[in-house]
Amino acid sequence: MTNLDRDFGLTGKVALITGATRGIGLAMAEAFVDAGAAVVVAGNVADECAVVAAQIVAAGGVAMAHCCDVTRPDDLAGLVAATVARFGAIDILVCNAGIPGPMGPIGAASDADYDQVFAVNLRHPLRLSCLVAPGMAARGAGAIILTASISALRGNKAVGLYGLSKAALTQLARNLAVEWGPRGVRVNAVAPGLIATSWADNILANPDASARRLSLTPLRRVGTPREVAATAVFLAGAGAGFITGQTIVVDGGTVISDGG
Repeated sequence: MTNLDRDFGLTGKVALITGATRGIGLAMAEAFVDAGAAVVVAGNVADECAVVAAQIVAAGGVAMAHCCDVTRPDDLAGLVAATVARFGAIDILVCNAGIPGPMGPIGAASDADYDQVFAVNLRHPLRLSCLVAPGMAARGAGAIILTASISALRGNKAVGLYGLSKAALTQLARNLAVEWGPRGVRVNAVAPGLIATSWADNILANPDASARRLSLTPLRRVGTPREVAATAVFLAGAGAGFITGQTIVVDGGTVISDGG
């Protein structure tokens, strides 16, 4: 094994990824497999999970599909149990499943909106992390990665509720890092900016909106799902072994730009 493999490879590791059937989650599943990990493809549509897992296996990787509703505690417990039954342990947990919630002023959001957004974007990572972390701690090592957003780091006029949930998620990463760090478990968040997924379609389909957004990004382009996934792979590996409680921004410089 080379030093590069040791620092950035994930051979022999098991990665459980929620929201793994499309966009950033799909790119993460593919990237973790490329790094040598076995992957559990978790999502809320059984056929989509099965297709992604089958494609990974056909390409020579190791994957298992598992359909679940991340808002249901029993489903999360079943996901963990099925993963451990198949692979014996969970070395890496990526809580990627999320929803945008309603557009518009945060004060216009209903109680049902609040419940739904926080159930998916915050409570599922909290519950799943608490189910998985004890096993990691018993082995003295593990990595948990939470998918946040740059909306967690700045004010938002149109996606305020989403931003609120993602800001809480970055705090969750810090809290869990402090709680589980003494037992070898690292917890970090990754905060994507504008990434070429279906979530960005409304912006990218509007030339004026797209040009305005890119003018605020120093790299002057949209990011790719693979670039976010590569960051997650890094955070999961030994090369990031002294990084915990952090939010790594993958946004082409948007949040540090003055629009110049």
